[in-house]
Amino acid sequence: MAEKRVYSFWFLLPAALVYGIFFLIPTVMSFFFAFTRWNLTTWDWIGFENFRMFFNVRAFNIGFQNTIIYAILTSGSKVVLGLLLGMFLCIPLKSRGFLRSMVFFPTLISTVAIGAAFANLMHPSQGLINAALNVVGLVGPDWLGDFSLALYSIVLVDVWAGLGIATVIYVAGIMAIPEEYYEALAIDGGGRWAKFRYIILPLTRPAMNTVIILSFIGGLRSFELIWTMTGGGPGFTSDVLASIIYKQYASGFYGLATAGNVLLFLGVAILAMPLYFFLRKGEVNA
Repeated sequence: MAEKRVYSFWFLLPAALVYGIFFLIPTVMSFFFAFTRWNLTTWDWIGFENFRMFFNVRAFNIGFQNTIIYAILTSGSKVVLGLLLGMFLCIPLKSRGFLRSMVFFPTLISTVAIGAAFANLMHPSQGLINAALNVVGLVGPDWLGDFSLALYSIVLVDVWAGLGIATVIYVAGIMAIPEEYYEALAIDGGGRWAKFRYIILPLTRPAMNTVIILSFIGGLRSFELIWTMTGGGPGFTSDVLASIIYKQYASGFYGLATAGNVLLFLGVAILAMPLYFFLRKGEVNA
C-alpha cells in the first residue's frame, strides 16, 4: 500500500497572504470605516450616521428598485436563452465549434468597451441600430435617452455580453449526460419533448443553478456597463446601488460610500445565500 503523502501547510501561505491582503483586510476595514467620516489622512467615529444618510440619498429608492429589476431580468434571460443556445450547440453540426466560439466571443471583450460601443450604436440619430431600422421603414427610439427605456436597453446589452458564459456552462452540463439515458428513452418511444423534460432539464439542474447564482449576483453588483452607457441617466432612471455608491465616492463622501458598499455586500449575501441552498435541494445527479 502506497504511503500517504502529507503536504505542509506552508504551501497554503502564498494563497492565504493574497486572500488576506486583497480581500479579508479590505473587507474588515470597510466595515470599520463605514461607521466613520474619513478621508485619506483622518477619520472621526460617527456610528450609524452614514447608514442613515445613505438610505436618505435622493436616488436610493430608484437605485434599489432598478438593482432588483436589473438582476432579475438579466439573470432570468441568461438562464432561459443560455439553455436554448446550449441545447442547440450540442446538436452535431459541422460548424458547431465556430458557433460556440461566436457565442462566447462577447465575454472576451472588456465591459467598458462593450458599453462604449453600444452607447454609439444606440445613439438616436447617428447610431447604426436606428439607421438599420430606418432602412426598413421603422423609427427607432432614443434607446438610452428615454426615461422608460434606458434601463431595459442596458439589460439587452448585458444579456448579449454575458450569454456566452451561461451557454458554456449549459453545454458542459448537457455533454456530461450519459448517452445511455437517451438510448433508454428512444427504446421507450420518447420524443424531443420527453428528452428535454425527463433527461436534459433535470440533469442540467446543477448547471442551471450555477447560471442562476452567478448571473443574479452579477446583476446585483452591475456597475461598469451601466456607468459607461448612461452614467445612471437620464436623470436617475438607470441608477443602481453600485452607481449611487460611486457617485458618493466621486463627490468626496467616502464614509457614506463605504457604508453603501457594506449594505450592498450584505444585501447580496442575504439574497444569494438562501437562494443557493434552495436551489441545491432540487439538484439531480446523473
